[in-house]
Formats: sequence, structure tokens, C-alpha cells
Amino acid sequence: MAATTSRSPINPLYSQIQNPNPNPSFTLKLVKGRCRTPLRASSTSNNNEKNQAIELQKLMQGYPYEFTSKDSPISLPRPLTSAQLSNLGSEGSRLRVAYQGVRGAYSESAAEKAYPNCEAVPCEQFDTAFEAVERWLVDRAVLPIENSLGGSIHRNYDLLLRHRLHIVGEVKLAISHCLLANHGVKIEELDRVLSHPQALAQCENTLTKLGLVREAVDDTAGAAKHVAFHNLRDAGAVASITAAKIYGLDVLAQNIQDDSDNVTRFLMLAREPIIPGNDKPFKTSIVFSLDEGPGMLFKALAVFAMRNINLTKIESRPLQKQALQTLDESVIGFPKYFPYLFYVDFEASMADERAQNALGHLKEFATFLRVLGSYPADNGLP
Repeated sequence: MAATTSRSPINPLYSQIQNPNPNPSFTLKLVKGRCRTPLRASSTSNNNEKNQAIELQKLMQGYPYEFTSKDSPISLPRPLTSAQLSNLGSEGSRLRVAYQGVRGAYSESAAEKAYPNCEAVPCEQFDTAFEAVERWLVDRAVLPIENSLGGSIHRNYDLLLRHRLHIVGEVKLAISHCLLANHGVKIEELDRVLSHPQALAQCENTLTKLGLVREAVDDTAGAAKHVAFHNLRDAGAVASITAAKIYGLDVLAQNIQDDSDNVTRFLMLAREPIIPGNDKPFKTSIVFSLDEGPGMLFKALAVFAMRNINLTKIESRPLQKQALQTLDESVIGFPKYFPYLFYVDFEASMADERAQNALGHLKEFATFLRVLGSYPADNGLP
């Protein structure tokens, strides 16, 4: 049976291309953008004055785009990192949308589906995308929240609570996995395959039949980039056909996922909420916590049932950084129960009086309640 191994995450920031030209010439494209006014005043004027005469080497280290040789077939944007967030303005009126991963990621496709003709900005981590929106470096973020096969992306549920962004929309994307490899490599020559853990799990049956060792990395497109740039002959990648085109890989097999109904739901995030309406189907997302006790969750969900409001999702997450005072007498020093947050999506707009009354009712006994967003539902085909 094929084994699964874990390896150090591929850092898409520092992947290098071996260039046979001993004296390569490099080009740099500077983005002329207008800076947005930050939400909070910050003392950056002194730093700006000091950086006016910056050296080229320092510029290359801090600039969010990779420097590539003119002989390189592609010029790739460098993913933003938390340590490298800088005051970059929007480019004209074109919307800048952050996503997690590198070029060719499914999240990039979701961002372009949500905001056609946008400038998709890659970020290394989910946290970085949230920060980029909060600090006015981008206008929106499009991040995955659940997959029809792999379930919820718990990290983003936690980040929704930690940050003060608002859900302004959702978009569903059909996921079609391909097995990719370098030119001339055949399936029988592969020993291992790289991809995101969820992608590997979604292709479990196919990869097992092929006898490939699975190696988990940060994202699908990052796996394709690593295989291409290091010219690996014994390894393939599970990624999209778009990633194959970007990184010049051959598609050895298409639609290798175990279930053809493979859809990921993405959230569209912004600094300000949208004004909810009743002109189209809306969905509202909330998070709340309750006191411990018999029937408390039943009581909370009943406020929606009695008003004929349909719930489309409920997710529970541990309430972090909060110790409980109630201890189990049989186990000294251990809590009797753990506090939980409940994330709920329901089919109603906050402009609907039923939704307003339901949340007013819930607020009477919930220990915490926040509306994460009220936004148009994506009821179309993924």
C-alpha cells in the first residue's frame, strides 16, 4: 500500500530557477500605485524619508515580485508574507484581491471568478491575506472555507473571529485534480507525488492504485512549481490544469479525484460590510457562544426554526484562551467541559425582519454573538 510522508513546506518565495546563462540580465517592473489612507495613523513618514535612497539589493529583498532572467519563460508574483507587508497601493481602479498560494492555485481561480478582471495577489498564508486587507494593501480577499469532500477549513474559521473583516459574498468552484509531471516523464517512472494534504486525500484511490508515496506541501500550485523548477523526474504533482500551463508540465491524467462532485466554497472578505437587501437570495453568517446546560444549543437553534429560517451549516470550534472554573470532581485539575463557539450560516438577509427577530432572541441568552456578514448567496453552478 502506498505510504504518506510529510515534508517541510515548500516556500514559494525562495524557489530558484537554474539559469544556464552565466551572465543573466534581470528586469524589474515597478508598480505605480496610489497609497490608500490607513485605518489607523502610523509613524511611517520618517521611515519613508530614510528609504528614499535605497540600495538595489535591499529593493530586491523587499519587493513583492520575483526577479527573473529575461530568458525565463514566466515572471511570477512573489507571495506576500507577514514579515514583508509593505504599503502598496491599488493600481488605478482595478480591484486587488488576495488569495493564499502561488499562481495556478485553485484560490486564484476562485478570486478571478468572484472578481473578473481583478489583480490577484498571492499570499503565503491565510493570515497574510487577512492582514493585507486590514492594512489596505489589497481591496478584498477570497479564501476557502469548506470543501464538499474534505470538510471545513478550520484555520479560516478561527481567523474570521480574530480579525474584523466582513463576509461580502461567496463563490463555489468545482475542483478537478490532474496528475502533472515534467516533459517526457511517464506515470510508471514516478515514485512519489506532491500536493496539498486535502488534494492527496481526495485522490486517495487513484494514487494508491499507482503505488505513489504521497508528500504533503502547502498548496497544489506550489507542488507543481516545485516539481517544474527543480526538474524532478521521479516526482509528480496533483494540481490544476492551469498550474500545468503556467509551469510547463505535462498532464499525465485528468479528473483523478475519487468523487466527481468536488466543490470548494470560498468567502469574499472586505473591510466594510455590504448593505443587505431582499432583491435576491441572501445568506447570513454568525458566530456565538452559550452557557453550559441541558438544551442550550437546542434553544439557540430553535430561534431560527420557529421563524422558518433554514440553516445551511453549523460548525463548532473550541473557544481558545479561556479557562473554565467548573471542574470535574472525579478528575482533579481537568475541566468538566470545554467552551465552544458555534458558527452558523442561514438563508435570510439581515434586511429580513425574521432574521432580525431571530438574532434579537438569540442575543437574550447567548454569551457572545457576532454577525460575520450578510451577503448574496451563490446558488449557481460551481
